[in-house]
Amino acid sequence: MQTFRFDPCRLPPEAEALRGEVRAFLSEALTDIPPVVRAQTWSGYDPEFSKKLGAKGWIGMTWPKKYGGHERSALERYVMLEEMLAAGAPVGAHWIGDRQSGQLLLRFGTEEQRQMILPKAAKGELLFCIGMSEPDSGSDLAATRTKAEKTDGGWIVNGTKLWTSNAHNAHYMIALFRTNFDPDNKHAGLTQFLVDLTIPGITIRPIKDLTGNAHFNEVIFEDVFVPDNMMVGEEGNGWMQVTAELAFERSGPERYLSSFLLLTELVRELGRTGDASADAEIGRLVAHLVTLRQMSVSIAGLLEAGENPIQEASVVKDLGALYEQELPVKAHELAGVEPMLGTGSDYAQVLGFLTQASVSFSLRGGTREILRGIIARGLGLR
Repeated sequence: MQTFRFDPCRLPPEAEALRGEVRAFLSEALTDIPPVVRAQTWSGYDPEFSKKLGAKGWIGMTWPKKYGGHERSALERYVMLEEMLAAGAPVGAHWIGDRQSGQLLLRFGTEEQRQMILPKAAKGELLFCIGMSEPDSGSDLAATRTKAEKTDGGWIVNGTKLWTSNAHNAHYMIALFRTNFDPDNKHAGLTQFLVDLTIPGITIRPIKDLTGNAHFNEVIFEDVFVPDNMMVGEEGNGWMQVTAELAFERSGPERYLSSFLLLTELVRELGRTGDASADAEIGRLVAHLVTLRQMSVSIAGLLEAGENPIQEASVVKDLGALYEQELPVKAHELAGVEPMLGTGSDYAQVLGFLTQASVSFSLRGGTREILRGIIARGLGLR
């Protein structure tokens, strides 16, 4: 039976030195951004801010220099990310490309793809979305039905991707298509492709969420021609590639810091009223946050060592979603302030946004049921 690995991981001195540099930059860059906007952080879309980070060398930090990267450690990148999220920086424009699409191309992409894509992505000039989920399949990626059929010089794609964050703003999608069907093995016959979203036959339709935002999308492919040189990795190897990609998606600090601004606003609100009755509950919330951080940093250390901690990443993602969905409930109970949208105090508006947004936190990156299935399988329980 496999067991979890959450080995202690100490951040190196160069990572802590970087922390001060990032904080100094953010204290100036975010001065005029109100808390309710900063609460959106990694879903916040600001391409000009992304270009500023690219100029600082904070996108593609771990990538090779020959592809526009900076060859810094995964732990230095981790520190930069948690400072961005804790401060509420609008990093959504470049987030997916930096977090996973660039890493995927480095591992499985061709030299032509790397040279064409990565330098612009590292500058914050080229933005990605992920084509995984589909209608009626939830988080079951093996249920992918969007077909890519071989033709001269490439593939003809038909089907639909759903819940595609920022597809309406992205330049490229790394999509999972079915290139072959085996009724006895639904994990076989899946292949990843790098798709230019400006090519004919692609329709992108926005999906509004409870907050009124429309960063989710439905992406429809109708006889879309994708050239052979846009295949990522080997034909039929998509399942292995996409599960490796999900370790990057599910383990980062965004899995427990998406609601961090609410915690800081709650402490500020309770300090303003002088209410000390909530001290024990605040201590419990902070203790849980610190534990999640230690687990997430441990995974960053495993990724730095070249490992694929898919089980551990699933645990962090699941526990992080539980924590972040509990936080608005506790914040409402402790401060006694009604959540508001558009009006009210900074605290009321941050609470209002995250009360609605946190409902989706157990869906993005894999539903709770899917994650727990992965964990159970890894432990030999199913």
